[in-house]
Formats: sequence, structure tokens, C-alpha cells
Amino acid sequence: MNGSLESKDGQSVAWVESPLQLLCVIEAQHAGLLGPATRVVPRSGLPALRLTRAEMTRLDLPPGLELAEPSAKMPRPGRTWAVGDAFSGRVQMRLLTTASRKVVLVDDGLATIRLLELLVSRRPLLRARAKPGIARSVLGAAAGLRLRGGRLTVFTALPVPDDLAEAVRDRGAELVRHDFGWLRSQPGDVPPDERTVVLGTSLVRNGLIRREAYVKWLSGIEEPIAYYPHRREDPRDLERVRRISGVTVYESGVPAEMTLRGLRPDQRVLSLPSTAVTSLRILLRARGVSVETVEVPDDWWTASAGPSLRSHLQLFAHERVAP
Repeated sequence: MNGSLESKDGQSVAWVESPLQLLCVIEAQHAGLLGPATRVVPRSGLPALRLTRAEMTRLDLPPGLELAEPSAKMPRPGRTWAVGDAFSGRVQMRLLTTASRKVVLVDDGLATIRLLELLVSRRPLLRARAKPGIARSVLGAAAGLRLRGGRLTVFTALPVPDDLAEAVRDRGAELVRHDFGWLRSQPGDVPPDERTVVLGTSLVRNGLIRREAYVKWLSGIEEPIAYYPHRREDPRDLERVRRISGVTVYESGVPAEMTLRGLRPDQRVLSLPSTAVTSLRILLRARGVSVETVEVPDDWWTASAGPSLRSHLQLFAHERVAP
């Protein structure tokens, strides 16, 4: 659907920059957090987001939700503004230059938990492992003040630790959990034939785990594998995966939560720590599908993966299996 970048009176506006953000904004509309009318503007130039938007148009979207055409320009916020990446400089600048009555933050992977930690500790909103200059640090600090001082709702399916959740609410923010109620109501895709499904990872491309160790582990799984790449996997790494005997690569380009929601009870999912582990457990629990996190051995990690990052990833390490 088309539409201008200017919001109509009373209309909510969402700016999404990843497939997961798009999915979670739709869930927020389904949950009634965004009001009767919401226009969702996807960022242009992102193939995975374009494919996900196309897939969404085939499903029964919640009433009042309009999927606008992708745009390179961030829309002007409405009375309610929904975003996922509050670490983005563009998003932070828009927070400071416009006055939305309410901001709804939706899941953006592991960064969501870090964002909550920074908000409650009153530190600047800066990405992990970032080395910002003075101007960027000032912007991150100002954006944090703006979010703490306004009407803020955090809409998440992630396992927020109890003490952190309490601290978020003590700061005046609303923390709303969801279980992908809208997506669970939609018909699932035909599952792959293979019993074992492996989710690809961004940890290799991000330089956090060793490439050779990861490929060796995949090669050692002694049964046919349905491999679903991560959207940020290096094409050269994916080509190596294709050459592994018994591995079939399924490139759908849309979130695993959408692609795999129709798995059979006799199937299982293996994944290194990731946000998708949590959401797939929520989606597949009632179907009896096992979703298991592969514990990352110490010798897989590179020097770029510090102790705090490794600890952070363990939030998603329940139901662990050894590699």
C-alpha cells in the first residue's frame, strides 16, 4: 500500500529496519498497543526486509495496519511512534526533534536487553563494542534522557531477567511481554523433509566465533540437515556450508519465526545463541518441537568476544546441547 511520509491525525507510525522489527510491530498492532490505525514504513534497500514485507501481504494482517512502500526517508512520528533500533543515530535525532506522545520499542535482537540495561543505569544509548566520539556520546545520552522522561512502552518476547524488568518499570516505562499471538494464528509453511533444522548464525561474520570450528561442527552432525541461513551470513561462508555432505540450504529470506512455524513434532531445531531461539520456543512449544541452543565451546570464541558478551548470550542458552 502506498502513502505519504506525513502521518494523519491520530495515526501511529512505525519505522522498521529489519524483518524481526517488522514482525514485532505487527504483533504490537495485534496486541492493541499502537491504536486503531498504524502506518508501517520499512527502510528501503534491505532485501530481507523487502521479502518479509511481501510475505506479510499474503497473510491476514491486524485491522488498522497499513504496510507502506519501503522508503529511504524516515517518516515523521505520529502520536505513537514504534521503532526497533534505538541505538541508531537517525532514530535518536528524531526522538529529540519531534514530540510523540508515546514511544513503543519493539524487539531488535539481543540489542533489546542491552538497551534496557542502559536505560535503567542512566548511561548513554550506545551500541555494544562501539567506540563513539564526543558528539555521538552526547546524542546517546540525550536520547536516553528523552526515553526515560516520556511515555515509553517496551514490547518484547525476550526473557527479560526479573530484576531488570522491575527496574524498567520502576523508571516509569511499561514493559509488555508477548508470545507472537498474531503469527501463531496464521497458517504455517510446509516444513522441510529433514528431521533436524539448523539456524545459521551471524557470530562468524561478526568475528565472534572461529569459522573453522563452526564449519567442523556442522560437518560432524551425522544426519541430514535443513540449514536456514542468517540474513547477515557471508555468502562465502554459505558456499562452504553448501558443500557439506547431507546439508540442504533453504534460502527463504524471511525470519525463521515465519518460515519454521509449521514444523512437525518429530522435528528439532539447533541454533547457536540467538533471539530466534526464544521466539521459536514460544511459537513451537504447543507443537512439541524441541528448540535447542548449542553451547559454544571456549575455543570457538575469538578475542573480540569478551566475557560480558558471552554472558549476555547465555540468556538464550536454556535447553543446551553440546556441539
